[in-house]
Amino acid sequence: MWHELLIGLALMLVIEGVLPFLSPAFMRQSLLAMARMDDRSLRLSGLLSMVIGVALLYLLR
Repeated sequence: MWHELLIGLALMLVIEGVLPFLSPAFMRQSLLAMARMDDRSLRLSGLLSMVIGVALLYLLR
């Protein structure tokens, strides 16, 4: 179980690093736009991201 969790963490880090590596200016603009968002919008996008992730895990397992 720990092995799979670490693999998932490693893949997340790789995926998270692709955008700043390929386009740092776009990443900076995206982070500035997120900083201007209100808390409700950020929470909603986080919830949506978690639901999609759980659905993908369910489909893949």
